[in-house]
Formats: sequence, C-alpha cells, structure tokens
Amino acid sequence: MERAAWQKSSFSGSNEGGSCVELAYGADDILHLRESDDPDVILTTTTAKLRALILGAKAGEFDHLA
Repeated sequence: MERAAWQKSSFSGSNEGGSCVELAYGADDILHLRESDDPDVILTTTTAKLRALILGAKAGEFDHLA
C-alpha cells in the first residue's frame, strides 16, 4: 500500500507506544485499518462492511462467540 494518511482516535491519547487502531481512507469507499503497535499488518474493507460489523457487535450478534 502506498503512503496513506493514517488517523487514530482522539480517545487513544497521545502516549507514544500505546496501542490503538488507526485508519486510512482509500479510493472507492475502501478503508484500511491497522494497530499502531503492528503497522505492517493492514486490514482492508469497505465502510459499509465495517459499519455492518460494528452494528452487529452492538446488537449482540456475536455474543455467542465469547
């Protein structure tokens, strides 16, 4: 992946070395996610699919997996 403008949540604080999820927007509704402590591993999805995952988690759709 070429150079991306990675953003992290304001909830992550400013501590260097702290783990947080970072995201970068790509073309055509593509979203890249990575953990700050392992930046070479990048998950790529669409905003619609990530939204569906978050809504499903909030609705308890995955509780049986815990």
